[in-house]
This record gives sequence, C-alpha cells and structure tokens, in this order.
Amino acid sequence: VYQDRIYALSLNCAREAVKRNAKVFVQLSTGDIYESSGSASREDSKTKPWNAIAKHKLDVDKELQEMAGLNLIIFRPAVVYGLGALGGLTPRLICGRVYQHLKDKMEFLWTKDLRVNTVHVHDVARAIWHASNWYISNDKQGTSVIFNLADNNDTDQEAINTHIRAIFGIETGFQGTIVSNFAKLNMEETTETINEMHLAPWSEILKAHSVTTSPLTPYLDKELLANNAISLDGTKICTVTGFTYEHPKLTEQSLREIIADFQELGIWPRD
Repeated sequence: VYQDRIYALSLNCAREAVKRNAKVFVQLSTGDIYESSGSASREDSKTKPWNAIAKHKLDVDKELQEMAGLNLIIFRPAVVYGLGALGGLTPRLICGRVYQHLKDKMEFLWTKDLRVNTVHVHDVARAIWHASNWYISNDKQGTSVIFNLADNNDTDQEAINTHIRAIFGIETGFQGTIVSNFAKLNMEETTETINEMHLAPWSEILKAHSVTTSPLTPYLDKELLANNAISLDGTKICTVTGFTYEHPKLTEQSLREIIADFQELGIWPRD
C-alpha cells in the first residue's frame, strides 16, 4: 500500500510534470526522515526514517532528485497542525478531551523535553506558493531545492501539554525514562493498551453528544509512542527566499480554533 500510494504515485506525477514542462514540481515530504538526535536537523543532516511513511517519502525524495528535466522543490515539514488537520496534534487534543471526561490525569511516555516541533498548516501552504514563485523568478529551473518547515517555537511535549491543561482543565505529566523504557520492551502490547484506554471513552463522548460519525480518533500508532524527537531547523527557507512564518509559535488559541472548526463540522462534541 505504501509503495503504491506514496512511492509509485509520486513518481508518476513527477514524470507527468516533466512531460508537460511544469515550471516547478513540489514534493511534500516529511521531517520524520531525519535521524532523531540532540540537535535540530538541517536539510543536509543524516537521514534515518523512523516510520513506514517516512521510509517511502525518503525513497521518493532520492528518486526525484535524480529525475532528468524535473524542476523540483522538496518540503520536509515538522508536525503540521491547524484547521482540518486530522493527524498532527489532533490526537493529543482528543486524548485531552478523553481525560477531561474521565476526570483523570493525562500522562505521556518519555519526558517533557522530547521535541515535537510544529508548523501551522497556513504557513505550509504559504511556503509552497512563496517558494514556487521564488524558484521561477530566480531561474532555478533544472535544479532541486530542499526546505525544512518548522516554526521558531522548538515545540516539545511540555509546550503542547501546557495548552492542553489550559483548554481542558486537566492535570498532565510524563511517565519518565525508566517506565517508558519498560513499555518500549513490548511496544505492541503497550500501544494496544493505550488505545483501548482512549477509544472506548471517546466513543462514549461522541454518543453522548449525538455525534453519529466522526473521522477523528485518539488512536496512536506505535511509532508515535517511541522516543523519536522531531526537531527541525526551518530557517533556510527564510534566509534563502525571504519567507516569514506568520505563526512562529504554537498557541492555545490556535489549538482552540482546531476544536471549534471540528465542532462546526459536527465531528467534535459541543460542550
């Protein structure tokens, strides 16, 4: 499935772009391709993808850079959040709502300083348009350019939890390294247990508020529970092209906007 829907699909689109002499082809890759280390990854940092999507995205990135006649920009965003984002930070928001319902403390694995760098969806869209125009107007045709996308917040788990505490009025914390390493020894079972804790209460909440169907879920893949830092240096696009981030920092208001939008769509309970 990954081979068909990520690798083959992307290459087919790129080949068509070459045939049609497209002025620029934009590939949305992912920041998950970099090796998780103590420092922010730059565009030329060592790669070590830590999930299936990232592995196939990296394969695509390499193939596209070798494709003759392709005018290429590759973007590698951090965790994308904002209106319409079903993934990213949304599962954590759903977990916050679940623990509000359970009247219990929400605790994540690992530590508060685990990096989960972010970028707002509006800035991702703006960056695509801005960089494409820069590429064409500066006659970059025939070259490939890579840009990371990450705001200036250097977001970590505690920064996210600070906003979740404020939004839902719950206590939050972290299991710490010792407990988390024990969980790591049997991540399959740990993941199953965690998801069972969240899925049933979320269904109860939706039912109680007459939300009959919703694509939103607190389900977490085991890779997302691992000790993988998402830490990106997103400044190259600014220094090279003059781009500026309109959302330089994750805010409580921006997360509340996500929830309000889902409520308007009828897929998040109105409290």
